[in-house]
Order: sequence, then C-alpha cells, then structure tokens
Amino acid sequence: MGISMNSLYLDDLQPGHRFVTGGITLTESEIINFAWRYDPQPFHVDVNAAAESPYGGLIASGFQSLLLCFRLFMQSGMLAQSSLGSPGIDELRWLSPVCPGDTLHSAVEVLEIRPSSSKPDRGIARLKYQAINQRGDPVLGFIINHLLWRRSK
Repeated sequence: MGISMNSLYLDDLQPGHRFVTGGITLTESEIINFAWRYDPQPFHVDVNAAAESPYGGLIASGFQSLLLCFRLFMQSGMLAQSSLGSPGIDELRWLSPVCPGDTLHSAVEVLEIRPSSSKPDRGIARLKYQAINQRGDPVLGFIINHLLWRRSK
C-alpha cells in the first residue's frame, strides 16, 4: 500500500505502508570522487586496478550507495516536519555491487511504530530501506529506527 509523500508524523504511519522514490544514476566520476574522500579502496578509485579485481570493473562504495538510498527518501520530504534523528541503523547488508551507469531508487517499508512511554510527544518508526537498481535487483538493505514527533505534541 503506498501513501502520499507529504510530511508525515509518527501517528500517520502504519506497518505495511510503502514508499518508492525516484531514481539517481551514478557516474564514474561521482564514484571515484566519493571513494577518494571516504573509502579509497582500489576497486572504488582506480579503473585499472578495478578491472583486475574480482568485480571486473569499478564499483561504488557501499557507503555511497547507503547514503544515496537514504538521501532519496529524505528528499521526498516525508519526514521533513517530524524527524528528530535516529538512534541507529540495524541489519545493514550490501547485496550486489553498484557500477557506473547504474540507477538506484529507494523502496521503504514501515515495519513497526512504537510511541514512547516516557515522552508521549514522540516515538520510533522502524523503516526498512532497500536500494534497487534499474534491473529491479536490490543492491543493499538496512533498517533505520527513526525518532519522530507525534502529530499531537
């Protein structure tokens, strides 16, 4: 079941709600620039070394893919008014390499809603994220425990 991507609060979400974002295509230069700054492994920064790697070519840092997946969802504005950050990420898994020219979009599902018993103006929404490539294959997955305001603060 999909719902609108207007700014929502904890009370607006229910387990099973799903959201799908638009996509973004990664270029070779974006992959290399990110990796030089944050994950300078040869198969992320050196086209020749990457060709000799088990991947057979340049691949994006998993951290870049994670951040893009998160960014796409946050840019939807769904949590713009309600987000208070997050106490953490669970179950992060990199499932498949992301290559230059791949287009990723995010699919996000509400797993659980937990209003706070000590602070009734907020609670936790557990959201399962997947980054999906242009072939429909999931390339990574993770769960974020979003701390959100409730609508009736």
